Amino acid sequence: MTGADLALPPQDERTLPAVVLQDIETRPLEQALTELQTLIEQHGHVIVVCSPAAPTAVQRRLHSLRSLLETDRIALFQPDLPPLGLAVLARQLRQLASCDLSPGVLASAGRLLVHYIHAGALLGSVARLDRVPVNLKQHAKSWLPGSQFAVLAHPHPQLVRLGPEAALDGPEFGTWMLVAKGQLQSDWVTGTLAPSWNVQGLREASLPTASPRWWGTGKLIEFCTYLPDLSVLYQLVTSVRRGVCHWCGLDVLGDRCVFCSATPPGHDAPPQPRPANRAAAG
Repeated sequence: MTGADLALPPQDERTLPAVVLQDIETRPLEQALTELQTLIEQHGHVIVVCSPAAPTAVQRRLHSLRSLLETDRIALFQPDLPPLGLAVLARQLRQLASCDLSPGVLASAGRLLVHYIHAGALLGSVARLDRVPVNLKQHAKSWLPGSQFAVLAHPHPQLVRLGPEAALDGPEFGTWMLVAKGQLQSDWVTGTLAPSWNVQGLREASLPTASPRWWGTGKLIEFCTYLPDLSVLYQLVTSVRRGVCHWCGLDVLGDRCVFCSATPPGHDAPPQPRPANRAAAG
């Protein structure tokens, strides 16, 4: 992880602790290189979970470190999730890291599990929200005193102004919900949304420091639903067909290796049609 605030408490006794690359962009380069090299020597492979919305300096430093180490044993995983959803996904990977999964499969599992996460927030304003489409009418109403908006960022964007009929599309399977409260006072998420989504459990967490920047306001309550049970996560991952990366040889799920970014030969280029056979002249 690139921030301690994204390292959620263990979900169960098997959840491995997170390693936090704290202040990776400001620390001396040699110090950061030594830390990553030590992690590789200890564990063999390292999966770095980082938000695409992280400061440019953080992303540049991570890519520089990977390049300088000249290794395919570092996977830079940047799922397009809000901060709380990113923290939940990272914890799921920490749960699975205790199982008999190879590094390539574990890294690939993140791209699979992201489809089972619903992440959003209740906002006091959408005037500065640029992660979810906001129409002109909604933008104008955000300036009205007391206006609140329910927003779903993943798996598909949705935005509604809070009212008696306000609702968001939820998961069609059993989940738990994690809630992180900012400067907004409301019980809509826990009292209305959670029951409408039939969540099986509800927990609270501290608001990630990146959340106000991601959502465009500090007046928010962020929420995320997820699959909490390790047995369910393991069954999902092991039920997917595995392949072998032709470049680095790791087992992978899907068509792209998260470690070396290689895709199967010919995967990116559409197949060329064969020329029609000409009949021999008689």
